[in-house]
Amino acid sequence: MKKIPFFSITFLYVFLFLSSGDFIMLIGVVGKPSAGKSTFFKAATLANVEIANYPFTTIKPNHAMGHVRIDCVDKEFNKQCNPRVGYCTKHQRFVCIDMLDVAGLVPEAYLGKGKGNQFLNDLNQADVLIHIVDVSGSLNAHGEQVESLSYDPADDVRFLEIELDMWYLQIMKNGWDKFTRQVQQEKSKISKAIAKQLSAVRVTEALVEDAIKKFHLEVDNITLWTDEHLGHLASYFRQHTKPMLLAANKIDIPGAEKNYEQLCKEFPQYKIIPCSGDAELALREAAKHGIIDYISGDSSFTILAPDKLNEKQKNALAFIQKNILERFGSTGIQKILNTAVFDLLGYIAVFPGGVNNLVDSLGRCLPDCFLLPPKSTALDFAFKIHTDIGNKFVRAVDVKTKMSLGKDHVLKQRDVVEIMTSR
Repeated sequence: MKKIPFFSITFLYVFLFLSSGDFIMLIGVVGKPSAGKSTFFKAATLANVEIANYPFTTIKPNHAMGHVRIDCVDKEFNKQCNPRVGYCTKHQRFVCIDMLDVAGLVPEAYLGKGKGNQFLNDLNQADVLIHIVDVSGSLNAHGEQVESLSYDPADDVRFLEIELDMWYLQIMKNGWDKFTRQVQQEKSKISKAIAKQLSAVRVTEALVEDAIKKFHLEVDNITLWTDEHLGHLASYFRQHTKPMLLAANKIDIPGAEKNYEQLCKEFPQYKIIPCSGDAELALREAAKHGIIDYISGDSSFTILAPDKLNEKQKNALAFIQKNILERFGSTGIQKILNTAVFDLLGYIAVFPGGVNNLVDSLGRCLPDCFLLPPKSTALDFAFKIHTDIGNKFVRAVDVKTKMSLGKDHVLKQRDVVEIMTSR
């Protein structure tokens, strides 16, 4: 049995990461024009994106790196980690995720209106959606400015559901008559045939079978399925292949909190998190320039350079502290990202390391952290590092407890794991 040197694991991961560009999963930021998508995206990534109060500021999708935040394991080893990708501040580890800000959506996008076709094609890449909703009700259905609280933000939620459901329905109904005849003639397994037809939107055979049971559909004669049946299926497939949470943006505007509370009552099926993209962006930019000490997701900040602030800026920071951070616990941006990855997708963060050495060949302590799907095993982790390590896997070791782990051992959040392989 061979113990893989920690520096070898890191080298292989560096190669894999740089060659594939794989950030584990893709988070799609969606919503109607001017709802604050680009501000949210910039606040989450500090990417250089255009922000303006008019429809279709985002013409091409913005692609950038964001981060989820976890308690770093380095503190448990009395160490300070040195992340190769991402960063760690005060033992708070920020792990990279891939984010996409797509073009603003308008009614009947599924028919190609606005930037609809581009929007839906871009959206199909995403594993999870963050729907930015202007909870202040200051934008109409087309993203045009109106008086605050004059528009019901619940309409935006229903609107996006309809657009996505109709998109799935169109994919299903494309050539449906020919498809049903072929299934009947060839006596194909219906769930397998539909899953194949909808593979582009990640519908699986198991998901189709679940839907057939849920809606009590006739499996012996698919031609009896009505448009209503197909509509139910489209909505069911969308809900399970595109999990979504709602970002109740502009929560600091007077009256917005009541709209937020109403959204929570109307849509209990969604996680709905109040947020302010403007506030988060202001704090991150101030921290970037050394004016304040602030960690994304915190409930407070410390002013480091008051002499660099004018009176207007001081008042703005005081407003953020009192009306957003103290009231809601944070700006909501980091909480939304963490919720999307860890709650909706169920991912876990796992660190490669060695029982006798947490440092790689370049002297970096715990340089890497992987985000793995739920129920990932020790063997899955080995293959994630590199195919050769997975193929030669013998056992793993829990670095914290020094316990030996078999290939089927299910890993948990913040595990530190060493892989042993055959020679």
